[in-house]
Amino acid sequence: MAFTLRGVTTVLLPGTGSDDDYVYRAFAGPLHEAGAVVVAIAPQPANLVAGYLQALEDASRDGAIAVGGVSIGAAVAAAWALALPGRAVAVLAALPPWTGEPYSAPAALAARRTAAQLRTEGLAATMAQMRASSPVWLADELARSWLRQWPELPDALEEAAGYVSPSSAELERLSVPMGIVAASDDPIHPVEVALEWMSAAPRAALSTVTLDEFGPEPAVLGAACLAALQEAAG
Repeated sequence: MAFTLRGVTTVLLPGTGSDDDYVYRAFAGPLHEAGAVVVAIAPQPANLVAGYLQALEDASRDGAIAVGGVSIGAAVAAAWALALPGRAVAVLAALPPWTGEPYSAPAALAARRTAAQLRTEGLAATMAQMRASSPVWLADELARSWLRQWPELPDALEEAAGYVSPSSAELERLSVPMGIVAASDDPIHPVEVALEWMSAAPRAALSTVTLDEFGPEPAVLGAACLAALQEAAG
């Protein structure tokens, strides 16, 4: 029987500093076309990971779900699927941030640096510097979501920067299919991390996009991730 997400509740977790609005726009169109029931989780910046885990627990009470997310959201989703075999039917991992301990991963360093700047210089000054060094689409997305999560935003960034993602050895135990998407030109989420995840997981496939492709049109990211999932599911 062919793999399908039709009728399957698919829970999506945002990346650090991002929000449910963005992850919904990235994934909802492709997932709705596949017949999935889409649930995008709003981050609780003062309780980031625990909030995500509670949302996954709540959503899976009535049956197995598909799980996914962007960056730290992808890491938490994959870890949850590993911890509770049988509760997840698939994983959608967009821009995985690191494998195992964060150490000096670019995404962790960036989160710590931004958190420190927010604490010392404040939201307005940090956003101004972010706008000066970011593509317009990214600056607009972050400015909107940062405002929503202030003043607990630095807490969320620091918590994410210390999160231990699944290791390669742990990913080897993932029994469900995993679709991974990486941006080949994203220095914060290196494609090498996505390759590590794909190589480790028994049923995984990888799609690549560029920042210019999905920046103005977030659904490109979700569509690429879903295409990788279908390939992984065979």
